Amino acid sequence: MQVNPSDEAGPPCVFPSVPGGYIASKAPFYWPLSPQLRAVSVALGTNHVLLLTATGAVYTWGSSSHGQLGHGDLGAVEEPKVVEALWGLPISSVAAGGWHSVCISAGGDLYVWGWNESGQLGLPSQALRKEEKKSADKTEASCSEYEGTPGGEKCQDVFISIQAFPALVDVTESCEIIRASCGSRHTAAVTTTGDLYTWGWGNYGQLGHKTVISLDEPRCVQFFKDQGLRVMDVVCGAWNTFVSAIKEEATLPSKKDC
Repeated sequence: MQVNPSDEAGPPCVFPSVPGGYIASKAPFYWPLSPQLRAVSVALGTNHVLLLTATGAVYTWGSSSHGQLGHGDLGAVEEPKVVEALWGLPISSVAAGGWHSVCISAGGDLYVWGWNESGQLGLPSQALRKEEKKSADKTEASCSEYEGTPGGEKCQDVFISIQAFPALVDVTESCEIIRASCGSRHTAAVTTTGDLYTWGWGNYGQLGHKTVISLDEPRCVQFFKDQGLRVMDVVCGAWNTFVSAIKEEATLPSKKDC
């Protein structure tokens, strides 16, 4: 696709083709929201959007192929739609991964929804448990049925591949969550005690646990505790993680172990 700028001379601009879409040659277009929506922040996933309003409500739109909009289904939404499962619960911040979403409530709780193939929601992932079973031959990580209830009834482990509505994740019982960020398929959260927890896809070392394994449950990054550092903020790239941390003061009370 070639576009000849109308306001300046020079060779035409060459834009890559976009299947089923287009690329505008001018500045970003203006899309007014409904009068009752006062936007505080916006988070962008691969093909979905989260909007946090001044009243603490969360609106989402875009693709929901992996439940990342949180409306309980996989249907796409073209205009901002409130996440009804969070209605009445004041939310302080939102973040979006490639195909998953998270938010923090005013009370410091973390809610997640969307794709969980790599454990990025912090919920049991069948794919990861299968990998664990193959590598360690742990029967408790198997997704197969087993005899374990009175009367010989069969039980089956529960796994989450797609979580189409918000679910509460218990990152840690001792403190609240104050920051959260998402990579393409991993998630990171900072607690009030200055600890960093990460989970999800770890093949590039983005979880910070000195391994390249993936996790489907939050784990504290021990490095910062060992270095006497208090984590203040975290920002995830698609396949990496950046952290802002300060040296712990000697006068501060010692933190509990992760």
